Amino acid sequence: MPRYANQTNVPADRSRSEIERTLTRYGADSFMCGTRGSTTAVQFEVNGRRIFFRLELPNPDSLEYTHSSTGRVRRSQAQALEAWEQACRQRWRALALIVKVKLEPVEAGISSFELEFLPYTVLPNGGTVGDWALPQIALVYETGQMPPMLPMLPG
Repeated sequence: MPRYANQTNVPADRSRSEIERTLTRYGADSFMCGTRGSTTAVQFEVNGRRIFFRLELPNPDSLEYTHSSTGRVRRSQAQALEAWEQACRQRWRALALIVKVKLEPVEAGISSFELEFLPYTVLPNGGTVGDWALPQIALVYETGQMPPMLPMLPG
């Protein structure tokens, strides 16, 4: 199945600006975007809720970009750079789509902001609900056992 926006020409900075404009239009009162290495953080606040998206950008040295699709022919430096930039543009377009797809049902009254952004909601320890819940959900499925309702009370 082809990736969404895998042929896009929209520059990454334009997608980032679009995300910020969309969030502002839907009531975000703060917005932050920063990069460390290959990870970009997009964070914003709406109604006192802090939301955090982690966007992992591809490694430009990956064979996916330095070599042809068969892996047998090495691309020129310019071709490898273009393939990598295309992958970055695609990921930014996908993030812009996610933000819009989550905000529209909120605006239409079909869903709530809290429900749509639940896994990305930042907890007081700096992690997200998704970071906290996913390992617990995996354990429940692995063991078939629900955790106790009040684990802090003696049995």
